Amino acid sequence: ESQSLPAARPGRLMSLDALRGFDMFWIIGGGAIFTGLAKALGGPLKALRPQFEHVRWEGLHCWDLIWPLFMFIVGVSIPLSIEKRKAAGAAKRSLYLHAVRRGVILFVLGRGLQGRLLAWDLAQLRPCYSVLHGIAAGYLIAVAVAIELKPKMQGAVIAVFLLAYWAVLKLVPVPGIGAGVLTPDGNLATWIDRMVLGRFHYGENTWFLTYPAFASSVLLGVLAGRLLMSPSAEKTKVMALTGAGVACITLGLLWSLMFPIIKLLWTSSFVLVSGGFGFLMLALFYWIIDVKGCRRWAFFLTVIGMNSIAAYVATMLFSFKQIGNIFVGSLLPRIRPWDGFVEASAAFVAVWLVLYWMYRTRTFVKL
Repeated sequence: ESQSLPAARPGRLMSLDALRGFDMFWIIGGGAIFTGLAKALGGPLKALRPQFEHVRWEGLHCWDLIWPLFMFIVGVSIPLSIEKRKAAGAAKRSLYLHAVRRGVILFVLGRGLQGRLLAWDLAQLRPCYSVLHGIAAGYLIAVAVAIELKPKMQGAVIAVFLLAYWAVLKLVPVPGIGAGVLTPDGNLATWIDRMVLGRFHYGENTWFLTYPAFASSVLLGVLAGRLLMSPSAEKTKVMALTGAGVACITLGLLWSLMFPIIKLLWTSSFVLVSGGFGFLMLALFYWIIDVKGCRRWAFFLTVIGMNSIAAYVATMLFSFKQIGNIFVGSLLPRIRPWDGFVEASAAFVAVWLVLYWMYRTRTFVKL
């Protein structure tokens, strides 16, 4: 049977599923595959390997764009979901309850996957250490803004959030350190996290003071989603998304001269640059898939994107490398330096086949 995508349901953006799958691909295997390929081939690919690692503090690598791109995609889905639920007769209270339920599930999943909740050891618990924690916080704030305010005011809220976050980090002094310090141990956001969490504080990601910045990343996606829902011509939408992406990146780079790009702090300049990348990627995928109708190439990405939460949870809980090694493990010592590439590819194929089975059986994990 041909591996063609099913006909798009009215109002469904196939490009959004593919873009979500593209983002998740790197998390569940793409990064390891590229690293193995770079090891085997060397040359220019080897020079690109640092791009598949996080920047230690200030600066930006490609790997630092994966998390904010997912948050941007979450934002694009929000107005689509809200309007769908409103059309089905959902009241505002129902919209809020649905959002809170999703936020709580994301937070609890984060505790289990990265917060060591399943260790059942209070000494190991990391209550606020998870990508899903940041997504949940940003999502809940963004949903409230999307429900209550029109797009122009949503844009104003983003500006207020980013400017206020900048002002607070730069002007409010940290006891014993002073104001405007943006080092891993000297910034205000980390100081607040330590005050709130005490002995449970872990890592250099910041949380409570950073919630508005997380929300801004999601809200940029909300604006993109609203644009795609508008009656404008498709080419106009592509141009608008592209223009927004270029504008965000330009503004973010300019702002970074006085407010550095720091992912672990989720600085305002980082929000704009990463959000601009999200606009550009959405424009590209939307133009190719939904406007031009070129969809077959995106099939393997769509399989991942339509079960992104399942893919993430599965790869965090289970070692698909061990499954892949059942088939290629004995081969690896004989094919060096290609062993890393083959091992990573086998692990990814194992994950993808599970997701493909879920796709074919219409088994979609939704929150």
